[in-house]
Amino acid sequence: MLRVTPGGVALAVRVQLGAKKTAIAGVYGDGVGAQLKVAVQAPPLEGRANAALVAFLAETFSLPKNAIELLSGKSGRNKVYLLRGIALAEAESILRDRCSP
Repeated sequence: MLRVTPGGVALAVRVQLGAKKTAIAGVYGDGVGAQLKVAVQAPPLEGRANAALVAFLAETFSLPKNAIELLSGKSGRNKVYLLRGIALAEAESILRDRCSP
């Protein structure tokens, strides 16, 4: 789900559209192919869902929005985001805290 890249930390995300609110919905898959499952309230029109997801990730990881970059999956459910300005250990800790039951 998380991996170190030259520009920061890459985060694999699986989007679930049509949610009542934008929130982490768990983990999709397991092992190397695991993705963070995020329920998104915004519709997938005119990039609104992608913008809402960037804002949510920025808030979750306490980063400015411009530190979040969509690397792949602009129009799909499976996306990869680059998180700049955060260490892998810190990102893992945040997700552990947010994904724990």
